[in-house]
Amino acid sequence: MSHDPQVQALIDKQAITEVLFNYCRAVDRADIALLTSCYHDDATEDHGGTFSGSAADYIASIAPILPRGGIMTHTTTNIMIALDGDNAYVESHILAFARLKKDGEKFDTLTLARAVDHFKKRDWTWRIAARRMVWEWNHEMPMAETWGRGIIAPDATVLVRGRKTPDDLIYG
Repeated sequence: MSHDPQVQALIDKQAITEVLFNYCRAVDRADIALLTSCYHDDATEDHGGTFSGSAADYIASIAPILPRGGIMTHTTTNIMIALDGDNAYVESHILAFARLKKDGEKFDTLTLARAVDHFKKRDWTWRIAARRMVWEWNHEMPMAETWGRGIIAPDATVLVRGRKTPDDLIYG
């Protein structure tokens, strides 16, 4: 079906944006199948100094880590998409929160990175063909979870909490 070029551009940009959102959901929920679906089979991943190679090898390297990765929240913002036929050049910010533990100490970390992506549309489906990460800043702080000092939830044990796949609410 042929659309007006401006309408098709909006459809394409929305499809690309949903891939970016799915990437964040996949790493937060440790959903390896969803993460894999974000990339073309021959895609590459340059994770800004922490990994460089095929996206399949990148996914294989983090697959055992994600399920036990603890609390993580990745948020994609500032999405800029330049379409060029069946190619798209995309820059987006990824703001990531994680609760980590090192040497017995729990701490919270907040990191901003930029994903510089080359997307390709194949068989009417947009996926990442090449990703390069750029690390912008990181802030660490002692862990302090009081749920707004009790304002949000006086009894935190009653809260429905985020989990990894398949135990998270979205998979039920």
